[in-house]
Amino acid sequence: MRVSKLAKVASIALAFGLVATTPAHAANLQGSGASFPALLIEACKAPFAAATSHTYTYASSSSGTGQANSDKSIGDFWMSDGAYTASTKRASLIHVPLVAAPIAILHNVPNSKTLQLSAETVAKIFAGEITKWNDPAIVADNNRSTTKVVYMKNSDGSLKKDAKGDPIVLRTQKITSTFILPDKKITVVYRSDSSGTTENFTNYLNKSAPTVWKNAKNKVFSAGFPGNINDSANLGRIVGAASSTGVAQLAGKTPYSITYAEVNYAKANKLKIANLINVAGSSVAPDSTGVSAFLAQASQDANGWLTYDYKTTEKGAYPLGIVSYLLADTKYPDKTTAAAVTEFAKFILSSKCSKDQGEALGFSVIDGDLLKKSLAQVAKIG
Repeated sequence: MRVSKLAKVASIALAFGLVATTPAHAANLQGSGASFPALLIEACKAPFAAATSHTYTYASSSSGTGQANSDKSIGDFWMSDGAYTASTKRASLIHVPLVAAPIAILHNVPNSKTLQLSAETVAKIFAGEITKWNDPAIVADNNRSTTKVVYMKNSDGSLKKDAKGDPIVLRTQKITSTFILPDKKITVVYRSDSSGTTENFTNYLNKSAPTVWKNAKNKVFSAGFPGNINDSANLGRIVGAASSTGVAQLAGKTPYSITYAEVNYAKANKLKIANLINVAGSSVAPDSTGVSAFLAQASQDANGWLTYDYKTTEKGAYPLGIVSYLLADTKYPDKTTAAAVTEFAKFILSSKCSKDQGEALGFSVIDGDLLKKSLAQVAKIG
């Protein structure tokens, strides 16, 4: 039997490992869901492939889509910015707090100074009760003394914590701000689609300013709005757009507007980022340090769900920090898939992804007790 010269060359190359091949147990994972963690997941795709034998594709849309796809087992993993508690959720599906980041208040007010807003003021703006930028409540928030907190850090940049898991304060600084605000109408831009970001944002409004935002959290902003969003007084003044990209782009084109989205949408759309004034009276930026300080105060149940403490008096806590959950199965029919999803989760939580790739994109590192709890959830994947 004759063997072609090409076949001989190929067999020799394989024998000496000269031809790149896909490992026998490599998986090409398919994921879908929340847009909130999408930039980090995309940024970590190449490093993950280099570090493991696996690859993945992630379709960014919404938490609702991820949850629905998990019900139908469309794909291998799913992301949700809120706990999935629907009756259709199968018992073998677990939550892993996987990606942490702030929801930022983005605005289009032309001023070089940093705008700072209390929870009640934010609630009144998005409820349509405050309609001008020079409203006395906004003026008061921006012409006052606040506290800036500096935490002790470990050599890797993570927060140093005490025996209780609370961040250790290095020093505090009193800051007196002055901000002349324009006599201009505010345009509120909200997420018009069903969104985990909106669910977390409206939860913050309701828990932090319940006398203003009287309705409980809701994935749909218009459904949770405390009043009639279609009232004639709100037309053209409170407007919707789908997705974080959509609200950021609309706000970027609309002078004197305000919206809520991930930090990384600010620069691309020439928007400014506001600080939030927390319960302790500190003016805190939506950065990794503030989010870590806030998440350290959260409690977690056996399902992996976090309950955020919006009333925490932790001085440096940014009160709109959230996690995006990985929805994964404890009973995958294919063990290769289960092993690959486990590796995916561990890699996203590792410093190679969360720190090396995530911090530059505005994401926060999950560390300390929360990291231990996340890894305990990962261990259940099978």
